[in-house]
Amino acid sequence: MRISPSGRFALTSLLISAGCAAFVACSAVGGDNGFGPSGGNPSGAGGGGTGGDDINLTSGAGGSAGGPLTSEPSCVGVDPNIDNDGDGWTGAAGDCNDCTAQMNPGAMDYPGNNIDEDCNGFVDDNPTSCDTGLPLTGDARTGARAMGFCKEAVGQSWGLLDAQWVTSDGQPRNSTSFNLGYGILSGFGPTVQPQEGQRLLALSSGTARQPSDNGYRSPMGYDKGYSTPAPPGYPKESPACPGVVTGTPYDSAALRVVVRTPTNSKSLRFKLNFYTYEFPEYVCDEYNDFFVAMLTPQLANTPDANISFDGQGNTISVNAGFLQVCHPQFAGGRNFPCPLGPGQLAGTGFDFVNNSAATGWLQTTAPIENPGQEITLLFTIWDSGDGVLDSTVLLDDFAFEAVPADTETQPVPPPQ
Repeated sequence: MRISPSGRFALTSLLISAGCAAFVACSAVGGDNGFGPSGGNPSGAGGGGTGGDDINLTSGAGGSAGGPLTSEPSCVGVDPNIDNDGDGWTGAAGDCNDCTAQMNPGAMDYPGNNIDEDCNGFVDDNPTSCDTGLPLTGDARTGARAMGFCKEAVGQSWGLLDAQWVTSDGQPRNSTSFNLGYGILSGFGPTVQPQEGQRLLALSSGTARQPSDNGYRSPMGYDKGYSTPAPPGYPKESPACPGVVTGTPYDSAALRVVVRTPTNSKSLRFKLNFYTYEFPEYVCDEYNDFFVAMLTPQLANTPDANISFDGQGNTISVNAGFLQVCHPQFAGGRNFPCPLGPGQLAGTGFDFVNNSAATGWLQTTAPIENPGQEITLLFTIWDSGDGVLDSTVLLDDFAFEAVPADTETQPVPPPQ
């Protein structure tokens, strides 16, 4: 069992200095700090996903070359019993324009272009908002709505098929302590607001609450008292911290969703903001909190199913190179300049001077390798080694996009 941060500071500072001094991703300084792309970014996702190519579960507009349709192609004289555009539907089976693979009963009806891509007889009729007035707690479909999963799959259409609150190994659990690990929030402190709509989803190894919410406990040490296996391939050691073996997962919380992807989607994206009380004392230590987003089927050319990691392959944790929201300080032999300052910590419960840090909003993107397929996403957080010193991840603005994207996570630039 860990003692308080101040009681272990001297020892862990020595561990950080000895174990991480040569590895820039163990801190927020040096090298590219995980901010460098892991590959190209044709979708422009690193720019916050505000371009006109989003096929969003809640909103979107516009169109561009290679993205969604901007006008309906002419299609006359084709055999209704032949799949002329190769999208899996014939005219006789409901394809309302068999001259483009972007129009069929499984396609996304892209908002704002006045085209009936999903062939249901209506244009631009997908839900535009679904999280207004959601309660602090609810079933998993309510949590999915807070994150941006507005469209339910009906018949052959794309959309949400299933949602469950589970632990890190995908198993259901129902207890008071577990239920405090997820929350549907209107914001996180006075400065951090939802990225779309009026609510965001929080998952926590402690309590997914703001200090003003019912059930809030300090992230300094709320132990929920259970351990579970990690997802397949985890816990995984950070490349930045060789020789460090993380401990048994504790206090996990997760949302698992099953979604049928649109036939005209090329990629997905979502935003996340990771807060941790492990900073700075437990950088490169067995005690750590992790967030992963596990995508099944696993993408080709990826070491495991997780799609959220920094440019050096570190899982989102205190060891990743994204922790930029904090009080500037020198700790453990390392300098932490904290370029985004501590403002986003205020009123969150993670606002202890010299303890706690956050990433600020990040965006994860990943390709859709087989449009129209069913995928499973497991968004989960857990503590390692024990159940104290907690972390919380905020999740919002899930969307499908009409243009390709690489598997990468990048900071979202602040509003201009």
